[in-house]
Amino acid sequence: MQATLTLNSRGVITLPAKLRQAMGLKADDQLIAETTPQGLLLRPAVTLPLELYTPERLQEFDAAEAELAAMLPRLKTQP
Repeated sequence: MQATLTLNSRGVITLPAKLRQAMGLKADDQLIAETTPQGLLLRPAVTLPLELYTPERLQEFDAAEAELAAMLPRLKTQP
């Protein structure tokens, strides 16, 4: 599929609805723009959520690991 796009004075382009639908793009999707020998390539960006742990959450992990470490010797000795 091919489409003609217009770049406005702020550098914003609008992808026509048919092109967005064909590519499965929706509002707030991120794209990667890169230059290639053929021109400009736009492709969907893969983004993954990032979880930042609070000190309290890290303490929960430490407690769970300590609990598991205490149970392991007992599990190894059971028939």
